[in-house]
Amino acid sequence: MKDELRKLIKKKRNNLSKNYVFKKSLQIKKLLFNLDEFKQANTILFYISYDNEVFTHDMIKEALKNEKHVIVPISNKESRTLILSKLESWDDLKLGAYNILEPIKEKIKEISYDQLDLIITPGVAFDIKGRRLGHGKGYYDSLLKQTIKTVSIGLAFEFQIIDHIPVEKHDISVDKIITEKRIINCSK
Repeated sequence: MKDELRKLIKKKRNNLSKNYVFKKSLQIKKLLFNLDEFKQANTILFYISYDNEVFTHDMIKEALKNEKHVIVPISNKESRTLILSKLESWDDLKLGAYNILEPIKEKIKEISYDQLDLIITPGVAFDIKGRRLGHGKGYYDSLLKQTIKTVSIGLAFEFQIIDHIPVEKHDISVDKIITEKRIINCSK
């Protein structure tokens, strides 16, 4: 069930035009940046978008300009965990695991999970209870399990919000979801 759902939503997302992605992502960015949790956060983990996800590149650049401590993930394929690194400059990134931008080795400044004030989470799909369907590798479930007290916000296009996501015991929900149309406060 999860695999079929994942394929269906990814196919729909991959067929989006770049113009659509940028336009809707800008609307999502405005909602995110006006959120109290974002304004008050000092250290923010952003996923670095790829493959027609909600576009976070401009969000990251603006957060850096606004002197937020921007943290980005590095995928450790062996342990299927995320290493977190403080990002000083957009230019410190290059293609890494899964063809996602990651800090170059010389620029990695590792931080611990407990230093995060806010987690911006990717997802293939979400439901209004905050349950998320990821890429199926468990990286973000592992992170969210260890940062349960840190506010997590999923970013998604409206079509990625579905009625129900089947959950397993290792799945962790997000606190809020932001689409181009609304902010969803998820009841845990």
